[in-house]
Amino acid sequence: SDLLFPGCELTASTKSYTFQVDEEDDSDHILALSVVCLTDGAKDECNVVEVIGRNHENQEIAVPVANLKLSCQPLLSLDNFKLQPPVTFRLAAGSGPVHLAGWHQIVHREDASFEEDDDFSVEDALPPIMPAKKQRSKQ
Repeated sequence: SDLLFPGCELTASTKSYTFQVDEEDDSDHILALSVVCLTDGAKDECNVVEVIGRNHENQEIAVPVANLKLSCQPLLSLDNFKLQPPVTFRLAAGSGPVHLAGWHQIVHREDASFEEDDDFSVEDALPPIMPAKKQRSKQ
């Protein structure tokens, strides 16, 4: 099921926000960021927002996802950039306020199970690639 992620606001006084789920929960959770934008009261300065999460080796990594400036790029669409909780959003530079919004998807383990169709293959699903026809030049 999809839930609206009401979002969070990063400011000079609240520089980070952590989205986490109950460790006892055996569902899969996905947090998708849709929009990062400057809100009322923002100064014309660079506001860098970074995401802090864990890589495949369970090491903490920080990745900048937005660099907003009121006069040239006050809003950034992240096209539902998917993250796996726990994840922390941090205002690495600037004083904000920066608002983040998106959605939270919960996939229950029993919903994720499916039966594979043995009759289906990639060759059946994709049409064959045909070579391009050479065009004759008119002379």
